[in-house]
Amino acid sequence: MTPQISDERIAAIEARREELQGQLSAGDLATERLIALSKEYSELEPVAVAAAELRRLRAEQAVLGEMLKDADPEIREMAEEEAQAIKEALPEAERALALKLLPRDAADERAAMLEIRAGTGGDEAALFAGDLFRMYQRYAEERGWRVELISASEADVGGYKEVVASVTGQGVFARLKFESGVHRVQRVPATESGGRIHTSAATVAVLPEAEDVDVVINDADLRIDVYRSSGPGGQSVNTTDSAVRITHLPSGLVVIQQDEKSQHKNKAKALKVLRTRLYELERSRLADERSGARKAMVGSGDRSERIRTYNFPQGRVTDHRINLTLHRLPEILEGAMDELIGALISEDEAARLGALDG
Repeated sequence: MTPQISDERIAAIEARREELQGQLSAGDLATERLIALSKEYSELEPVAVAAAELRRLRAEQAVLGEMLKDADPEIREMAEEEAQAIKEALPEAERALALKLLPRDAADERAAMLEIRAGTGGDEAALFAGDLFRMYQRYAEERGWRVELISASEADVGGYKEVVASVTGQGVFARLKFESGVHRVQRVPATESGGRIHTSAATVAVLPEAEDVDVVINDADLRIDVYRSSGPGGQSVNTTDSAVRITHLPSGLVVIQQDEKSQHKNKAKALKVLRTRLYELERSRLADERSGARKAMVGSGDRSERIRTYNFPQGRVTDHRINLTLHRLPEILEGAMDELIGALISEDEAARLGALDG
């Protein structure tokens, strides 16, 4: 249910927009002040537009309410038709303003670090991890995003034991952040002669990428080890000490990077992953402080939480957090994820609207 937004709050929003317009038009502002005011105005403007529309509809409703009391039947009939149209438009206008008043996740417009790890199920889990990675790659292609492979540990049968990639583009984290958790697959493995359905799992983590200004890493807090990269079976894949292991001493986080032949490239990628994980640790700490242990309706993003099942015999995908089942498994695995992701975003908005003070 959309919370009722008071006329006083609407008036305050519009008054602040007028105040900002006056300050910006006055000129002779210091650069920093101009930037700050311009940023606030650009963020407030769509809120003020939605507020003005809601105020207009409420004012018209009040006028029509008086017209419905008129002695002239023709005026009452005309007012009834218009009043019905206003009544139907008001809930959407109220929801539109409420959504714009929701606190924004500062990380929504950021790039994301996508990590997929095979879980229970052996070879089948690794193949499923590969399926998931291809699914996200295709979804990224549809949205015009760029996927850069950071590191990958391929399984002998195909797929991945672990794969990490950077996804960049507009609104990446906002659309992928609900993918974190345990994804489960139910299907008959190609190697299964008896035709029995096996259940396997893979873990997905989506983290907003940190920028240099977000996380300051002191060199004294790092232990950097270099060693020779090795391939399957311990065979050396090159003859230089190019692999890098970085240990962040204060947190205990360890990042290993050996996919590149250059030690410098491996170090740069490892630092990028480390910075992102440290940023996520701080985001999680702040979120816990702000909201206690409250979880949104779509889940906490906990990597141990089972969030979705891909059932091949029935051709369905079920998201357990919102009890949504779509019988479009082949299309979803080809990247047609908008319906699924849109439903998760809508459910999250509904949960946060319920907590919004009117």
